[in-house]
Amino acid sequence: MTRFIFITGGVVSSLGKGLSSAALGALLQARGFKVRLRKLDPYLNVDPGTMSPYQHGEVYVTDDGAETDLDLGHYERFTGISGRRSDSITTGRIYQNVITKERRGDYLGATIQVIPHVTDGIKDWIKADLADEDFVLCEIGGTVGDIESLPFLEAIRQLGNELGSERTMFVHLTLIPWIPAAGELKTKPTQHSVKELQSVGIQPDILLCRCDREIPAESRRKIAQFCNVRPSAVIQALDVDTIYAVTGAYHAEGFDDEVCRHFGLDVPAPNLKNWDDTVDRIRHPEGEVNIAIVGKYTSLLDAYKSLAEALRHGGIANNQKVNLNWIDSEIFEREDAVQHLDGVHGILVPGGFGERGSEGKIQAARFARERKVPYFGICFGMQMAVIEAARNLVGIKQASSTEFGETPEPVVGLMTEWLRGNMLEKRMAGGDLGGTMRLGAYECDVTPGSLIAGIYGKTRISERHRHRYEVNINYKDRLEKVGLKFSGMSPDGVLPEMVEIPDHPWFVGVQFHPELKSRLFEPHPLFTSFIGAALTQSRLV
Repeated sequence: MTRFIFITGGVVSSLGKGLSSAALGALLQARGFKVRLRKLDPYLNVDPGTMSPYQHGEVYVTDDGAETDLDLGHYERFTGISGRRSDSITTGRIYQNVITKERRGDYLGATIQVIPHVTDGIKDWIKADLADEDFVLCEIGGTVGDIESLPFLEAIRQLGNELGSERTMFVHLTLIPWIPAAGELKTKPTQHSVKELQSVGIQPDILLCRCDREIPAESRRKIAQFCNVRPSAVIQALDVDTIYAVTGAYHAEGFDDEVCRHFGLDVPAPNLKNWDDTVDRIRHPEGEVNIAIVGKYTSLLDAYKSLAEALRHGGIANNQKVNLNWIDSEIFEREDAVQHLDGVHGILVPGGFGERGSEGKIQAARFARERKVPYFGICFGMQMAVIEAARNLVGIKQASSTEFGETPEPVVGLMTEWLRGNMLEKRMAGGDLGGTMRLGAYECDVTPGSLIAGIYGKTRISERHRHRYEVNINYKDRLEKVGLKFSGMSPDGVLPEMVEIPDHPWFVGVQFHPELKSRLFEPHPLFTSFIGAALTQSRLV
């Protein structure tokens, strides 16, 4: 029997519903349950694929090619369960489905309304594509009171009635702010948020209260009384020094115990030894390395959320603290790279779109190549490294990307077709933005004996992609003659996937996004190796 837990938020946004959902999923998993996590976003976009990183942060891509909210990354990193397209639901996708059905005549001439047609569509999506999961955790984006979220709240209210309390539970995340002038924590914002939720017919079963200090027992009793929950169901969610401490902190506060009590489940306490050991390693590293990340969205770090976590995973694997130095790549177009990169132990150039900041990324790649500093180029970062090598090693001064406009030397360009397994995939330059992407998991053949083959320990891998342009295979021979080896190719030999410089301490570029597959207990091997190389570099400088 599948049980559904709905996580809503109130008072303010960015309280951490995604992390709370991920941590609860991990706790239930540690108790022996099979879990699934889903995100219901109320915006009208079909998905976040065409949204600016400054608007939405990172776009997280699943194996099956869905462009989703970054919270799905938290779910995967905490539980190790790969998300799917069916785990990301938006108002835009629901309305798209409803309107498509209406145009086909599926509703037999009925007047299409939010209730029941839109809410039924939401409920169908919540219950679809499930197997033998014990729990499905559904996070509702936004905050209670938002106009956009009302259809989702109505849908989960209906599911609560239809399935009953033995199969549904409502968790509400709120803020308990500390008011310095008054010298106390204030519970009124939580009370008002719960009343707003009750006004749409939902009574929360558990209140998860974010705060920066202990909630006095009297305040917890007051919250319970005014919000119509048991005192034991008022769970304080204190700030912690690392997000990976959230799981243990929630268990210590009785969060998962309260969930099991609600559903009448008598199961052993979770074994959190792996979590405790990992948090201890995070808090007590053997040393530290400094990594420069040269990107174009550095003013909003959520744009690189998975990247930052993957680097930390690599640090954990090497027992090192990873200090991240975020650098706007446009700086290098005005200033000498030496001022900002001298002394760092590793340089990473991440993905991105558009010409802005590209020359700065090329300068960062050149600095790493010439100074023998470990370099990791991801997606766009690989393309810029290839362009740098074409310009400064091969001597193709006009080497560029067709993404930046017409060029006589398209070292990077838009490929129109390739094989995915036995299927031919095509794209057109004038198509929809999402339609011109290479999205999701693709296989890659790795050259035996290469650095990358040694890192992976195998010669056939699968990684997730999200990009529009490819390195031009026609330049491969000239680039390899000057030392840039193409050590990974698509199985049909058409698309370059990985490059490396064998006589460099560690210089790797990959067309895919390995950060999307790095998990707390399974650090991605490329990040583990990169941080290991940075550690070696730290002993030389």
